[in-house]
Amino acid sequence: MLVAAVFVPIWWSGSLLPAQLRPLAWVTGAIISVWVVTTASLRHYASFAYEREVIDETAMITIMVFAVVTMLALLHLVAPVGTPLPRIPHLLVFTWTLTLLLRLSLFRPCAKREPPANEVMVIGTSPIGRLTAQDLRRRGRHQVVGHLSFSTENDKDMALLRRNYATEGLDCHHLGEASQIEEVLRAIPVEEVYVASAARKNDDEVQHIIRVCERFGIPFALPACSFRLERAQPADRKAVPDGYLHYHHTEAKPQQMALKRLFDIVASGLALWLLLPLMLVVIALIKLTSRGPIFFRQQRVGLSGRVFNMLKFRSMVVNAEELKAELAGLNEQSGPVFKMRNDPRVSTLGRFLRKYSIDELPQLVNVLRGDMSVVGPRPPVVEEVAKYEAWQRRRLSVRPGLTCIWQVSGRSQISFEEWMYLDMQYIDHWSLSQDFNLIWRTLPVVLTGRGAS
Repeated sequence: MLVAAVFVPIWWSGSLLPAQLRPLAWVTGAIISVWVVTTASLRHYASFAYEREVIDETAMITIMVFAVVTMLALLHLVAPVGTPLPRIPHLLVFTWTLTLLLRLSLFRPCAKREPPANEVMVIGTSPIGRLTAQDLRRRGRHQVVGHLSFSTENDKDMALLRRNYATEGLDCHHLGEASQIEEVLRAIPVEEVYVASAARKNDDEVQHIIRVCERFGIPFALPACSFRLERAQPADRKAVPDGYLHYHHTEAKPQQMALKRLFDIVASGLALWLLLPLMLVVIALIKLTSRGPIFFRQQRVGLSGRVFNMLKFRSMVVNAEELKAELAGLNEQSGPVFKMRNDPRVSTLGRFLRKYSIDELPQLVNVLRGDMSVVGPRPPVVEEVAKYEAWQRRRLSVRPGLTCIWQVSGRSQISFEEWMYLDMQYIDHWSLSQDFNLIWRTLPVVLTGRGAS
């Protein structure tokens, strides 16, 4: 769309010459950069974007278009005479009209039909719990995976809850009692926990729920008032848009997180393109030196405890997972993780690939898909997570990554306990500048193969 906004008006006027293509390409790149930064800062394409009012959507698009126009006006001031630049009125009208039309008539209606983005759990089966679940379903971007009940709630509350779900043709999942929240959270990945209790008599159970969520690093929400409201609106809608106060285990940095995801997409896509020749060579060497598949797919645990298939170049024998149990007694790492310096399952080529982290290159696909990030705690194996202590599960509260503090601090040479504390340090003090610093520090570690096993 932005490319069309630059080229179409000039082409339509009949003044587009071949010599103008290169400078116009640079101008287009600058316009796209400003547009991407602005949309990321405003979170224009966030999962909840379609819930905005039309007037808010229009205002946000206007701000984004004017950011581009401002940049173009500066180019008109500093560019040498004769530089082909789009006319500001043409760009303004074309971009604003087309963006608003597509957003309101196509993208927003399509977004409403997408499956829910967030899986949440509601604790409570009383009226506030029923209405909370109903409101979350109505908003469309949340899927209620189930309910836990407080000790003060009875069978009548549960029957009314099931009836409420049945009216919408849905099944109600009762997951147990509020006291069982730790066991439930270990088994079911959720994005957030809604504590639907307005009664003071549940204070002890609510306090227990809060402590468990804090240890696990799972966001939770507490009622801002004792009643659910239908027509009445709070004076400041941004304060409590759903009637709940939302709490996170770390400081929320939505703009930086949006830029982090943008960087992941650009960096992984560019790296896959540039490293394609090397990856083709590795594929050929694997096929020539051993039998079996080229890639090794393994289930790993990602953000909020969700399982995904992580990709690697195969560096071991085909039956490596079966042999792992036989080598358990030779584990050189403490805690629920297996590390062995001279692992007999690793092939000759695999030792080279693992030493310089070349076997990790296919994980750039995981980064591009959103399973992983460039920087973040390494994704653990499902069996390892099952043995985690409660506080160690907090490392699942962020998207896993290719590199983190552990990779630049000795890798396999440090203990499991220290490894976990380093991940917690990363989570508690996360910033975009820290990510770039870790990427810079990772490069010499990878190139020298320091600490690998």
